[in-house]
Amino acid sequence: MLNRKFPLTRLRRLRSNSFIRDIVDENKITTDDLIQPIFVKDSDGIEEIDKMPNVFRYGLDVLIKEVREICELGIKSIAIFPVIDSSKRDAAGSEAFNENNLACSAIKLIKEHYPDLIIISDVALDPYTNHGHDGVLIDGYVDNDSTVSALVKQALCLANAGADIIAPSDMMDGRIKFIREALEESNFKNTIILSYAAKYSSSFYGPFREAVKSSSKLGNSSKSSYQMSSANSDEAIHEVAMDINEGADMVMVKPGMPYLDIISKVKEVFQIPTFAYQVSGEYSMLKHAIENGLLDNKVMLESILCFKRAGADAILTYAAKEISKELNK
Repeated sequence: MLNRKFPLTRLRRLRSNSFIRDIVDENKITTDDLIQPIFVKDSDGIEEIDKMPNVFRYGLDVLIKEVREICELGIKSIAIFPVIDSSKRDAAGSEAFNENNLACSAIKLIKEHYPDLIIISDVALDPYTNHGHDGVLIDGYVDNDSTVSALVKQALCLANAGADIIAPSDMMDGRIKFIREALEESNFKNTIILSYAAKYSSSFYGPFREAVKSSSKLGNSSKSSYQMSSANSDEAIHEVAMDINEGADMVMVKPGMPYLDIISKVKEVFQIPTFAYQVSGEYSMLKHAIENGLLDNKVMLESILCFKRAGADAILTYAAKEISKELNK
């Protein structure tokens, strides 16, 4: 008998074939985990977004066709982002609380055809302001409290239109408390608040700002006076704790992949439904690399699995349809 010392534990046994690997996988992605963002525009038809491959703006005349395809793939939730005509933008973002604005009209239309589809509606003023900021400017500074008052009115309009989840993404202090109180007082007790509690001031948002046509309005101005510094992690825990105490039901970490440590930390500390956003820069970077043969197409699903492994319960990604098609094969 040969006197050999073999390893008693061979982890490769559990990698020996695809069925074994599938059985022991710790995390899996399903269509339940994916949320498809949709850009809705004032005019008819479809427009491709130059900096975001395979992402489009949809007019209300073609919106339902797109939503039908999303539902048929098994995706259960979408997030609406309006792209309004510049003539409707002003310094106060007042179109945001017009009950017949583009976002509200899109929500009503979708709910007529697909009442069970979960609609997440962004609450922020940047799609509606002529300066591109998420709030009301006073002497060049985004004023917190006057912005919160506007956000409350916007949230009530969206809830009244039928939004299932209100998602404040503005990073103003105290806005969750006042939105929650307003929803309760207006009998929207079951309307969920998904707070963008840890939203970082990031260069990864560039293509999104082009998509909603706010980048030209913002110019060289920065959002760093209200969005978090990318250097900080303890601050994210503080922000999340505040928003939960003010009535948030779920929280968002944004961007996603560069902040996997934040997703993991938030989930571990609070054990609350935690969402992540694979933002436009992340998505476009991967898509351009795939299209130029630098990366395999499977990298997109791998990137989403990273979010899941870090602790995300659901992921907003522009690749939701693409990944769902792959999962449904």
